[in-house]
Amino acid sequence: MLDHPEEYYRHYYHYYSRRLAPKVDVTIVILVTVCAISVFQFFSWWSSYNEAINYLASVPKYRIQATEIARQQGLLNKTKEKGKNRRSKEEIREEEEEIIKDIIKNKIDIKGGYQKPKIYDILLFQILLAPFYWCKYIVWYCWWIYCFTIKGQEYGVEEKLYIIRRYMKMSQSQFDSLEDHQKETFLERQLWIRENYEVYKREQEEELKKKMAMDPRWKRYRRWMKNEGPGRLTFIDD
Repeated sequence: MLDHPEEYYRHYYHYYSRRLAPKVDVTIVILVTVCAISVFQFFSWWSSYNEAINYLASVPKYRIQATEIARQQGLLNKTKEKGKNRRSKEEIREEEEEIIKDIIKNKIDIKGGYQKPKIYDILLFQILLAPFYWCKYIVWYCWWIYCFTIKGQEYGVEEKLYIIRRYMKMSQSQFDSLEDHQKETFLERQLWIRENYEVYKREQEEELKKKMAMDPRWKRYRRWMKNEGPGRLTFIDD
C-alpha cells in the first residue's frame, strides 16, 4: 500500500465485493428460473385451451352437434332427475354446460396455439430432451438425403406438406391449424415445386392487395393519410 497508494481503494473494493457477495450457486438460479417459466407456460396454455373450449361451446354449429351427441348417449337425461335428487334449474344448466364442453373436448381436435397443452412442450422438458431431439433430427435428415437426394425417390404426402410448410415459413402448430381443404389445395397445385409456390405466393399477394383496396377501413386510412398525414410533434409554442 505504501508503494502503490493509488490502488488502495481498488483492493478495498475487491475485498468487500467478494466477502459480501451472495453465496448462491448459479446453477440453482438458472434451474429455478427455468422451472418458473415452465410453470407459467403450462398454466398460460391451459388458460388459452379453456378459452378455446368456451368459445366453441358458444358457437351454434358445435353446440348443436355436442347437444345431439349428449342426447344420444343419454347424458342430458341424467341431469333432469326428479324426486329427492331434484336440483335447481341453475345447477342443471351448469351440469349441461359441463357435459357439452366435455364432448367438445373429446370430439374436436383443436390445433395450433389453442391446442391442449402437453407437459413435454414446456421449456424444462424441451431442455432436458434437447439431445434426444437433436439425434432424432440428424437421423431424419440423413434418411431424407439418402431417400430423396441419393436414391431419387418420389415425395410422399407428408414430405410434400413438409416442403410446403418450409416454403411458407410456418411452424408445425401454425400449419396444423390450417383447414384440411387448404392443404388439399396446396397438394393439387403442387406447391412443393418451387416455381408453383412462387406463382401461388404472387397470387396471394395480389388478392391481399385487392382486399385491402376494397376494405372501407383501409380506404378511410388512405384518405386520412392523404388529407391529414400522420401528424408531427414540434417544440414550437403557439
